[in-house]
Amino acid sequence: MKKSRFSETQIVAILKQADAGMPVKDVCRKAGISVPTYYQWKSKYGGLEASDLKRVKELEAENARLKRLYAEMALDNAAMKDLIAKKL
Repeated sequence: MKKSRFSETQIVAILKQADAGMPVKDVCRKAGISVPTYYQWKSKYGGLEASDLKRVKELEAENARLKRLYAEMALDNAAMKDLIAKKL
């Protein structure tokens, strides 16, 4: 996945400029982004504060860790079932 040249806090700051009343085209021109990019960011980060972003990142990291744990457990479970089936 391509890394964005903007951090999440910068994205939130750009979105807040538009919320403050600045026209979206002017905000996009000033930030050097396209209008569709602005609306993608708004759908993803709209209404978030910097502290909320930190919490979202923590939850995403925990979710990724739990998914890895589940995958390992499922693999172990399948191996045990195969082993038990061969013994019978």
